[in-house]
Amino acid sequence: MPVHNKLVRDRIPEIIESSGKRFSTKILDNQEYIKELRNKTREELDEYLYAGNDNDAIEELADLLEIIHALAECHGASFKEVEEVRQKKAEKRGGFKDKIFLIDVEDE
Repeated sequence: MPVHNKLVRDRIPEIIESSGKRFSTKILDNQEYIKELRNKTREELDEYLYAGNDNDAIEELADLLEIIHALAECHGASFKEVEEVRQKKAEKRGGFKDKIFLIDVEDE
Protein backbone atom coordinates (compact mmCIF):
# COMPACT_ATOMS: atom_id res chain seq x y z
CA MET A 1 0.00 0.00 0.00
CA PRO A 2 1.56 3.36 -1.05
CA VAL A 3 2.09 5.84 1.79
CA HIS A 4 1.24 9.45 0.97
CA ASN A 5 1.36 11.33 4.29
CA LYS A 6 0.10 14.60 2.84
CA LEU A 7 -2.83 16.97 3.01
CA VAL A 8 -5.46 16.21 0.37
CA ARG A 9 -8.60 17.93 -0.85
CA ASP A 10 -11.78 17.23 1.13
CA ARG A 11 -13.40 14.91 -1.40
CA ILE A 12 -10.35 12.68 -2.02
CA PRO A 13 -11.37 10.07 0.59
CA GLU A 14 -14.81 9.86 -1.05
CA ILE A 15 -13.21 9.42 -4.47
CA ILE A 16 -10.86 6.71 -3.18
CA GLU A 17 -13.72 4.94 -1.43
CA SER A 18 -15.82 4.93 -4.61
CA SER A 19 -12.97 3.11 -6.36
CA GLY A 20 -13.22 0.31 -3.78
CA LYS A 21 -9.78 0.92 -2.31
CA ARG A 22 -9.01 0.94 1.41
CA PHE A 23 -7.27 3.92 2.99
CA SER A 24 -6.61 5.65 6.29
CA THR A 25 -6.81 9.33 7.20
CA LYS A 26 -6.68 11.54 10.26
CA ILE A 27 -7.98 15.02 11.04
CA LEU A 28 -5.21 17.52 11.76
CA ASP A 29 -5.23 20.04 14.56
CA ASN A 30 -4.84 23.70 13.54
CA GLN A 31 -1.07 23.80 14.00
CA GLU A 32 -0.56 20.63 11.95
CA TYR A 33 -3.04 21.92 9.35
CA ILE A 34 -1.11 25.16 8.78
CA LYS A 35 2.16 23.21 8.58
CA GLU A 36 0.68 20.86 5.98
CA LEU A 37 -0.87 23.73 4.01
CA ARG A 38 2.60 25.27 3.84
CA ASN A 39 4.02 21.94 2.65
CA LYS A 40 1.23 21.72 0.08
CA THR A 41 2.10 25.23 -1.09
CA ARG A 42 5.65 24.09 -1.86
CA GLU A 43 4.36 20.99 -3.66
CA GLU A 44 1.92 22.94 -5.83
CA LEU A 45 4.43 25.73 -6.50
CA ASP A 46 6.95 23.15 -7.73
CA GLU A 47 4.27 21.65 -9.97
CA TYR A 48 3.54 25.13 -11.34
CA LEU A 49 7.23 25.85 -11.92
CA TYR A 50 7.58 22.64 -13.94
CA ALA A 51 4.26 22.89 -15.81
CA GLY A 52 4.85 22.10 -19.45
CA ASN A 53 2.11 24.25 -20.96
CA ASP A 54 -0.35 27.03 -20.18
CA ASN A 55 -3.23 24.67 -19.30
CA ASP A 56 -1.12 22.79 -16.76
CA ALA A 57 0.14 26.10 -15.36
CA ILE A 58 -3.44 27.33 -14.88
CA GLU A 59 -4.37 24.06 -13.11
CA GLU A 60 -1.48 24.50 -10.68
CA LEU A 61 -2.27 28.19 -10.11
CA ALA A 62 -5.84 27.14 -9.24
CA ASP A 63 -4.42 24.69 -6.70
CA LEU A 64 -2.27 27.44 -5.19
CA LEU A 65 -5.29 29.72 -5.02
CA GLU A 66 -7.26 27.05 -3.15
CA ILE A 67 -4.42 26.84 -0.63
CA ILE A 68 -4.38 30.63 -0.26
CA HIS A 69 -8.11 30.56 0.50
CA ALA A 70 -7.51 27.94 3.22
CA LEU A 71 -4.52 29.77 4.70
CA ALA A 72 -6.43 33.06 4.81
CA GLU A 73 -9.11 31.35 6.87
CA CYS A 74 -6.47 29.87 9.19
CA HIS A 75 -5.16 33.37 9.84
CA GLY A 76 -8.63 34.73 10.60
CA ALA A 77 -9.27 36.43 7.28
CA SER A 78 -11.45 35.89 4.27
CA PHE A 79 -10.09 35.71 0.75
CA LYS A 80 -11.85 39.05 0.17
CA GLU A 81 -9.74 40.59 2.93
CA VAL A 82 -6.56 39.16 1.41
CA GLU A 83 -7.60 40.59 -1.95
CA GLU A 84 -8.18 44.01 -0.35
CA VAL A 85 -4.65 43.93 1.12
CA ARG A 86 -3.29 42.92 -2.30
CA GLN A 87 -5.11 45.82 -3.96
CA LYS A 88 -3.83 48.36 -1.42
CA LYS A 89 -0.27 47.12 -1.92
CA ALA A 90 -0.73 47.32 -5.69
CA GLU A 91 -1.97 50.91 -5.40
CA LYS A 92 0.95 51.89 -3.16
CA ARG A 93 3.81 49.90 -4.77
CA GLY A 94 2.37 48.71 -8.07
CA GLY A 95 1.89 45.21 -9.39
CA PHE A 96 4.09 43.21 -11.74
CA LYS A 97 2.37 43.96 -15.07
CA ASP A 98 5.15 46.18 -16.44
CA LYS A 99 7.67 43.32 -16.21
CA ILE A 100 10.33 45.54 -14.58
CA PHE A 101 13.54 43.71 -13.63
CA LEU A 102 15.71 45.73 -11.20
CA ILE A 103 19.41 45.26 -11.89
CA ASP A 104 21.04 47.46 -9.31
CA VAL A 105 20.70 50.60 -7.19
CA GLU A 106 23.54 53.03 -6.58
CA ASP A 107 24.57 53.38 -2.94
CA GLU A 108 25.36 56.84 -1.61
